[in-house]
Amino acid sequence: MASKAKNCISFEEAPFSPIHKKIAVGTFMGQICDGYVLGIVGIALTYATDILNLDGFWMGLVGAGALFGILLGSLMTGVIIDRTGRKSAYKLVALVTLVLSVIQFFLSDPLTLVIVRFALGMCVGADYTVGVSLLSEWTPERIRTKMMSWLMAAWTFGYIISYFLGLLIGSMGDLGDNGWRWIISSSAVFALITYVIRIGTPESPRWLLAKDRAADALALVRERIGQNYALPTDEEEVASASFSRLFSKELWRNTVTSCTFFLCQVLPFFAISIFLPVVVEGLHMGNSHASGMLYNGFTLVGVFIGILIADKISRRAFLMFTFYGAGAILAVMTIWQDMPPTIALVLLGAFSTVLAISIVAEWLYPPELFPTELRGSGVGLTIAASRIGAGMGTWMLPVITEQYGVTVTLTCCIATLVIGGVVCQLLAPETSPKYVNSKASPAVSVGQARV
Repeated sequence: MASKAKNCISFEEAPFSPIHKKIAVGTFMGQICDGYVLGIVGIALTYATDILNLDGFWMGLVGAGALFGILLGSLMTGVIIDRTGRKSAYKLVALVTLVLSVIQFFLSDPLTLVIVRFALGMCVGADYTVGVSLLSEWTPERIRTKMMSWLMAAWTFGYIISYFLGLLIGSMGDLGDNGWRWIISSSAVFALITYVIRIGTPESPRWLLAKDRAADALALVRERIGQNYALPTDEEEVASASFSRLFSKELWRNTVTSCTFFLCQVLPFFAISIFLPVVVEGLHMGNSHASGMLYNGFTLVGVFIGILIADKISRRAFLMFTFYGAGAILAVMTIWQDMPPTIALVLLGAFSTVLAISIVAEWLYPPELFPTELRGSGVGLTIAASRIGAGMGTWMLPVITEQYGVTVTLTCCIATLVIGGVVCQLLAPETSPKYVNSKASPAVSVGQARV
């Protein structure tokens, strides 16, 4: 592996430059688009239910279609980009998202809509995987944690503005039965912006290095950052990039932790947020639109709080606090359903805030758990596993609520949060540089040691 040239420093120690800005803006815009694609379906369904004659089963399936697609898209993309590189997939997913978003406008059959939503989900899963990998491998080390934390803020912004823009579009009185079509296909605007920004994005130097293409990696670094920058002085040989290595003695704890914490976070997040009007009505909390705006507003607040504290506490403490905290608040809301409306709204805001704090770790933690040669596969598997929870939760929430009531539904969400907390308490490796360096923790992940 190439070493530093004389008087040169590693490109990972370079100042924030135009290439870093380009990749950051392209990835952040992709996250805004991804969040919008997933969030817009909830408000679109409120306008399409009667027009498309959707019952609880079809409402859940349309809502979960993209989430199931993410499972396949992220899993496939992780393996592909670890073998072929990040560059091509990074631009392609934005283009396909644009095309599929437009196609939604012309659909009138629930099954066809589910299929297109599934395909859109594959694009979102692919974008999650390639965007996280490319950004983490280009970003200077000193700002990597903060940059990865802000990714979730971008995603949350896209998810939340879909609610407000959806309501705005739906309120336009002259749209008639096509109102839901304009709402659900509005994601095309964000996909187009993302695609344009990503044109001209280069390959990852870290990926080239992992493929024994040190000369190409060095040439890329000097072209994009400067002649006085070189490759890191990693002395170890490039290890196997076999997918099965994710379950080896070396990495299985990281893999199980990554998949489980992500799954247990997104199941209640998507199930409750996409069908928030159903939950609010079931808990007798008053106006669903007002409660929805409160919930989404505190979600954005929670993400900013999560970003501020992500570097100040250990990863393990971060995960356990958010799992147990959100579970405790939701338990109170579920048990005390006749509470005064003011208290109910306060608890709803608190739950939304704590759950939103937790999702900051979704883009920060997984890349730290896997080495370069397996980062795409590890992150892809993590996202795929999480979509099992997100998809099933979103699909089944209206069905379970319809059959058994909101109490049973929310009890399932509480159990998921508790399971996530217990698994993290037992298995989660500590990857925060601040705590690993100060304590010389033996639990430091392979990914953090060799980003």
